[in-house]
Amino acid sequence: MASEIFDKMKTIDLRKKHIGPSCKVFFGHDPIKIVRAKGQYMYDENGKQYLDCINNVAHVGHSHPDVVEAGAKQMELLNTNSRFLHDNLVLYAQRLQAKLPEQLSVCYFVNSGSEANDLALRLAWQYTGHKDIITLDNAYHGHVSSLIDISPYKFHQMVNAEHNQSVHVVPSPDVYRGKYRRDHPDPATAYADDVKDIVDKACNRGHKIRALGHCPKGQTDFLSWQLAGVANAVAAATRLKEQHVLLSADGPHRNVLKFKPPMCFSETDADMVVEKIDSILTDLENVLGSHLSNAVTAVDCNTRKKASLL
Repeated sequence: MASEIFDKMKTIDLRKKHIGPSCKVFFGHDPIKIVRAKGQYMYDENGKQYLDCINNVAHVGHSHPDVVEAGAKQMELLNTNSRFLHDNLVLYAQRLQAKLPEQLSVCYFVNSGSEANDLALRLAWQYTGHKDIITLDNAYHGHVSSLIDISPYKFHQMVNAEHNQSVHVVPSPDVYRGKYRRDHPDPATAYADDVKDIVDKACNRGHKIRALGHCPKGQTDFLSWQLAGVANAVAAATRLKEQHVLLSADGPHRNVLKFKPPMCFSETDADMVVEKIDSILTDLENVLGSHLSNAVTAVDCNTRKKASLL
């Protein structure tokens, strides 16, 4: 078992003191202290095992022996930037390019998704000479300034934020809660027409579109379930944590269960998680149904009382 430097409460106190409050911790009301991880599992300071469906960093699993060995060997030999010649840099680029269309033959290696998206904006600006961006409502692209500007998921939360006039927000194609829903005869065309309208309006003002950004939070780049309400998603994530399964609630309404397990996640793991989610949501539905039934009964009784007074 991995040893602790501080007990859990001391770690919490030091985090509050030294780490910015905008860097949120999972399950803030009762955070988990993780001391080690292996494969698809994470372990707290007491040795409790949690199934990790939340951590999208360890793609092939935590502490993968091949990754650990390769990293240790390279750091023992050389760890420097890419401005020096080294065979591994071009070998890696070759291996990546072999999996892509022939036209995609040039690589820029970066350290994060935010850096990659910021570079993509710069490349689009350099190529087109245009500054305007179309982005989907609720989209999130990263935390650097250029990306906050095109991330409604972030800038809608900022008080007195000045909207960048070169950024145009279009509705997310959500047929469940969106502008055009399942009862619409052709929601796909309706959403596409909204984008066309934005482009036409921008062009009429003498603007030209540089790029189209997409990645609606809670809808793409990971598996997710959109639930009926905020309380349901948050309650489900909390209940799963109590059963040693780690999921998070996300999305503009905090009503999405976000599922991001490592690639070593097994079929047995998936079956177990689905069973737990099904059981928890069934319980929540029963509680919600009971509350609704009581509310209807109360309304009916009040109506009868009022009628008897007339």
